[in-house]
Amino acid sequence: MMDLGWGNEQASKFVTNVGLVTSNGKNGLDIMAAEWTYYVSWSPALISVHIGGGMTGKATSENIMDTKVFGVSIASTEQNVISSVAGGSSGRDIDKVSLLKELGYNFSAGKETGALLVDGSATKIECRLKEAITLGDHTMFIGEIVSIETDKSKSPLAFSFGKYYSLGEHMHKPDQAVLDRIEALKAKHAKKK
Repeated sequence: MMDLGWGNEQASKFVTNVGLVTSNGKNGLDIMAAEWTYYVSWSPALISVHIGGGMTGKATSENIMDTKVFGVSIASTEQNVISSVAGGSSGRDIDKVSLLKELGYNFSAGKETGALLVDGSATKIECRLKEAITLGDHTMFIGEIVSIETDKSKSPLAFSFGKYYSLGEHMHKPDQAVLDRIEALKAKHAKKK
């Protein structure tokens, strides 16, 4: 079995967004940054958030298991400070929500679950816990989306190998002549049934 470990150069080409995961439970209000946050199903609408340390390893994990609800705010390019604070310490040791409020950041309660959401994010999502599965050194929390709001004026913050990025120039799909050639080659190389 291979172990990549955090900071391994072999994993340096993965690019993710930053999910600001908010929770409230036995560890109080908490926020953490989870770079492994993404859709797993459109219908029903499900996302996954991957948190290290098992179901009871982190304050956020314990809160989610306690209340069965959580918020996910996809950080915008203006929120690298929030991401750094949320990912830089444990909710058991620091009241990160109060710290961020003192820095001038705002939060609001979700309308469906009451989960805390980060104002100014590219997307704000309220989730109900559907399932929690421990995979290796992380737990995958599958959340059923009960509310989602996207700010079209905001771009998501990208993260790769410990650094923040904004999305670059839009890359267009191949032009029509290339797409037509691909379709012709698909017909030529279709497997016989």
